[in-house]
Amino acid sequence: MRLFKIRGGVHPDDRKQLAAGQEIQDLPMPALLHIPLQQHIGAPASPAVRRGQMVAKGDLLANGQGMISAPVHAPTSGRIMGVGSYPAHHASGLSVPTITLKPDGEDRWADHIQGVEDPFALQPEEIAARVAAAGVVGLGGATFPAAVKLNLRKKYRLHTLVINGAECEPYLTCDDRLMRERSADVLDGIRIMAHALGVERIIIGIENNKPEAQAAMAVAASEYPNIGIARLPTRYPMGSEKHLVQTLIGRETPARGLTADIGVVAHNPATAFAVHEALRYGYPLVSRVVTVSGKAISEPRNVRIPLGTRVQDILDYCGGFKVEPDRLISGGPMMGQPLPSTRVPMVKGSNGILALTAEETNVSEVMPCIRCASCVQACPCGLVPLDMAAHIRVGDLEGAVERGLMDCIGCGSCAYACPGHIPLVQFFNYAKGEMAARGRAKQKQAETKRLAEQRTARMEAIKKAKREAMAKRKREMAAKKKAEAEQKAAAEAAPKAEPAPAEAKAPAETEA
Repeated sequence: MRLFKIRGGVHPDDRKQLAAGQEIQDLPMPALLHIPLQQHIGAPASPAVRRGQMVAKGDLLANGQGMISAPVHAPTSGRIMGVGSYPAHHASGLSVPTITLKPDGEDRWADHIQGVEDPFALQPEEIAARVAAAGVVGLGGATFPAAVKLNLRKKYRLHTLVINGAECEPYLTCDDRLMRERSADVLDGIRIMAHALGVERIIIGIENNKPEAQAAMAVAASEYPNIGIARLPTRYPMGSEKHLVQTLIGRETPARGLTADIGVVAHNPATAFAVHEALRYGYPLVSRVVTVSGKAISEPRNVRIPLGTRVQDILDYCGGFKVEPDRLISGGPMMGQPLPSTRVPMVKGSNGILALTAEETNVSEVMPCIRCASCVQACPCGLVPLDMAAHIRVGDLEGAVERGLMDCIGCGSCAYACPGHIPLVQFFNYAKGEMAARGRAKQKQAETKRLAEQRTARMEAIKKAKREAMAKRKREMAAKKKAEAEQKAAAEAAPKAEPAPAEAKAPAETEA
């Protein structure tokens, strides 16, 4: 398959050998599961259970709210211990609404769980509805509700489904192992998604450092002439959706647009596997495969974990730490987030836990920028990171926006290539957050002004209505007084009637 050249990118040591040879293992059920209601982009789910309630595996725990949201289901059978707050799987460590479930050890599926014998006999709308009801979101890390993407056929003219099997982040091997071990199931999910999207062409992109996955998916797809396997060069960030699509079809996605604008929808292999399970068996998304790696880990592994499992439970299953890690990261080392503690639970978007030693993190002293332009050559978006950072340093965030700040995907290629070890990604993330805060403040100010103007207009209308009512009453009173005066004057001017004549007295009786 012909591939097209894209700009930028870097070649970090992938270090996938630590876990790539480890088959997927099922984690023993923990004593408690802490299931956050916010495991996706969009509005958090709303609780549908109460404390003390018994649930079966796959039962609905929380309903999705609005179009961009996803429901949450029970990862196992057991008792609801509470609906409250618990530290989030986020660098902030702030508490978020969470359902705590105590497993009963039976791991019993709910009776209502039922799949479809032939998903290809369903209408696209029904496939999307079932995927939405199963709570399936993008498992590559973005966690965008998968059903929303499956409904893009209503708005865009689509022609290609791209499966993003690049998995370009160092250390991570969960998608690699899933494509190797469950290639037929992954392919079935891919074909179901293509049917829902109404597209004929399917391209599965896999980097060349995963030859076993390439071979397994090629065998699974050999019966289908409309499915191609693209062997991608091993370069970061090949897994960036827009850059992958450009590599495969040779067209660039419009700035701040969607790949659907050029007729392409991209999904992750793990998402395809979740769609397969949701349609064939009726299973909601209650577990996922996670890579546990890094030189500080005693036994790097690929583990299928129930959602809501604490990081500490997973680390214990992998033998704990050989040495105290210098950094604990959720996701990959390039775009992952530091974990605040090992108490936090795993969520749908958690594809890795990395315990890195000081040797691996290689934190060096930050040096001044020498304008060598290494960051410019590495940027896959064609930006000038050193220029944007210079504007951010002096507080000129608008200047950074004019130079493409909002087009930055935060991949970290610039920081990786920088010989001065300048934390460029942190500069850009700070600036994006500050611009977002300013935007919210401006929107709030505009909304406050609008409400104030509405209130002023409303009060003026009330005052005007009162004045008009008062004027009307005055006119009515004046008209009434005038009518009374006219009536009185008319009464006084009318001639008085003469008194009626007295009756004649009877003649006096004559004397006898």
